[in-house]
Amino acid sequence: MLLSKQDDHNRRATGVVNDTTRLLGLDGLAVVGVADDTDGPVVHLVTANEQARHCPDCGTWARRSKGRRVTRPRDLPVGGRRPRLVWTKRRWRCDEAACRRRSFTESVPAVPPRKRLTTRVRAAAGAAVADQGRTVVQAARDHDVSWPVVAAAFTDHARAVLPAQPEPVQVLGMTRSVGAGRGGSSTRLPVSGRASWTAGTSGSWTCPAGRACSDRSKAAPPRRSSTGWPNAI
Repeated sequence: MLLSKQDDHNRRATGVVNDTTRLLGLDGLAVVGVADDTDGPVVHLVTANEQARHCPDCGTWARRSKGRRVTRPRDLPVGGRRPRLVWTKRRWRCDEAACRRRSFTESVPAVPPRKRLTTRVRAAAGAAVADQGRTVVQAARDHDVSWPVVAAAFTDHARAVLPAQPEPVQVLGMTRSVGAGRGGSSTRLPVSGRASWTAGTSGSWTCPAGRACSDRSKAAPPRRSSTGWPNAI
């Protein structure tokens, strides 16, 4: 059987070509053992990426180990069960005299340095808010993470799919409420009661009557039309 370069590296790192590693799908990590537990499978991992031995500052390939460290990053469920990952990785000494970093711990793209989550957990949490209509709290509960993590993941997701700057606003639609107040009711004006201002110079809008009004002004425009947001409710 022909082996890919990654399969060959996994074989040399763990002694076997492990189909479980393929099933887990975390690039740069190899599975060396799986044990059943009441809370789900316990998956033992080792580093299977030669780049992890390169100093992140100077790029020097490390030759001297400084010991081992065990981390437990959280990942997505596999086969309906959430695995408990146990990653045994090395600390290395950087022998480059000009480098300020004297030692470093192995890291891979799937689990960045000083992170307790895999990148695909963060990506899934952000996509749940952006694409699936879930709230930040719901996505945090479903992915077993805190809501600040989900909020940051959603921001990263939005930055990746949205343009750097939105399209400039050409028409500003406005809706006023009548009778709003504590304990009272609010009545929306019909479409004909909505104002439509046209974009002017920076920070200002041109009212339908033609006079320039600040975008912070609370003054109601003298005339209203339905050309701004005709389908707004």
